[in-house]
Amino acid sequence: MYNNANMKPQKKYRLIDLFSGCGGMTRGFVDTGLFEPVFANDFNEHAIESYRANFDRKGTHTVLGDIVELLDNRDHVIPTADVVIGGPPCQGFSLLNKNRQGDPRRSLWSQFMRVVELCGARVVVMENVRQLLTSPECVEILQTLKKLGYKYIQKRVLNAANYGVSEMRFRTIIMAAKDNHISLPLPSYCDPAKLIDLEPNLLSTLLPLPWNNVKSAIGDLPEPVGTEIRALPSPLDLHFGRQPKPVSYERYLAVPAGGNRFDLQRNRPDITPACWINKPSGSTDLFGRLWWDRPSVTIRTEFFKPEKGRYLHPEQHRPITHREAARIQSFPDDFIFKGSKIEIAKQIGNAVPPLLAEAIGFEVIRSLEGQTDSFYVNETETIYQQIATVKVAV
Repeated sequence: MYNNANMKPQKKYRLIDLFSGCGGMTRGFVDTGLFEPVFANDFNEHAIESYRANFDRKGTHTVLGDIVELLDNRDHVIPTADVVIGGPPCQGFSLLNKNRQGDPRRSLWSQFMRVVELCGARVVVMENVRQLLTSPECVEILQTLKKLGYKYIQKRVLNAANYGVSEMRFRTIIMAAKDNHISLPLPSYCDPAKLIDLEPNLLSTLLPLPWNNVKSAIGDLPEPVGTEIRALPSPLDLHFGRQPKPVSYERYLAVPAGGNRFDLQRNRPDITPACWINKPSGSTDLFGRLWWDRPSVTIRTEFFKPEKGRYLHPEQHRPITHREAARIQSFPDDFIFKGSKIEIAKQIGNAVPPLLAEAIGFEVIRSLEGQTDSFYVNETETIYQQIATVKVAV
């Protein structure tokens, strides 16, 4: 990680966030103390409202709208910037999208590159689903970066849990720099059950902490009250529940600690949906309970629906709340979300966890200030290769 112990006061680096969502990635970069947002764009009005509430209350640098139309409008000027970050919509790459072939969202990365070229950024950070790394588009993205003059490029699937996030969230990260070497962030956390398997020289170099678990993120919250967003101080404003149907509540009761839909079927076949009974194999996360002592599964946009994944509270007979999902994603309680319950859930589920973004941001600073050399990059790559051989417990 970037060492700012002897850091002198300096002008902040100018930051552009494209496909910004509510601003999870911007939050991480801003939390380093050395980035100033100068432009942000997203197509979703509620996400932009959240971004403005946190980073642009005067509305001076955020633009709502289609990025293609924005760039084709010659009256709109993209400001100069040191760094461009963002994640072009990932549904075109996601395995959850059954119509991936020909999805126009796959090409939005080219609009991202148009902004990169126009603003003259020295560093670029792109994030996306893990499938991007092995896609033909990844090859095109790397080729485009090289044509634009980015000499130093790093790419890898990172696990957010390795950076302090209480969640197993795997994302492709591409980092590119024009002037100096750039490195992916060193993991600062590791599977506690597997720390003993790491080589001694790796442990002395890295000194990783055990993963943060679900309890560390949400264990101090009281039981939720009501079913709507409330005009209360955070965190209680978004800590509300649902009003399940009687049969849904009976299903919750039938799932034990760490259990899932298969436990439901064993314990209460009479109330198990027929589609699950007729499908004896498949995901073990559906209708599952989170574990207190492990990181969460990936928080998606419909985390409030247990039938969509392992989103039941570890002990209480309910799905996790919006506040619990935000905390698992490493959003601090003072982060402001705007919109309806469904819109806020989308913002939380689509966001880059701020702690992961912060770790990336510190590495960007290292590169901008010329503190990253080839030895550091190679050492980091060696550490990644060793950690990749360690089997995770979840």
